[in-house]
Amino acid sequence: MCDYSLESVATRAAKVGERLVSTQFSNSLTRGFAAIGEPDVAVCLLPGTELGFDRDVECDHPLGLREQRRLQENVARFRQINLHSPYEHHDALEFPSGKVVLLTRLCVGQFATVLQLPQAAKGARQSENEVIRLAAAE
Repeated sequence: MCDYSLESVATRAAKVGERLVSTQFSNSLTRGFAAIGEPDVAVCLLPGTELGFDRDVECDHPLGLREQRRLQENVARFRQINLHSPYEHHDALEFPSGKVVLLTRLCVGQFATVLQLPQAAKGARQSENEVIRLAAAE
């Protein structure tokens, strides 16, 4: 899923093994992930998607101060928060330590790889492939 704030940005779903970069989208006030070579397309993650970053994640200070902080973590699981509030950002990363960081707080230019999609997404894709295979056999 992509945050409501990316409604004006072209989107597509993430794929396992795909390289992403944290991005400030040109026609939006928010940040998110784009695939390498597709800077104007937001790559949407399903809750439970696991990411591995090239190095420790850097993000803006939670109070909006100019300083940045480096988390001593480089793997995360995508999740959504604040779902009860329609006008807050929902897309976030949860780290093994329990820290949760909104995607809009990630510093631009960080590279990550999609390590794993949630099981439900894999099952849906397998079912879809099975239907295609059965149709081709008829």
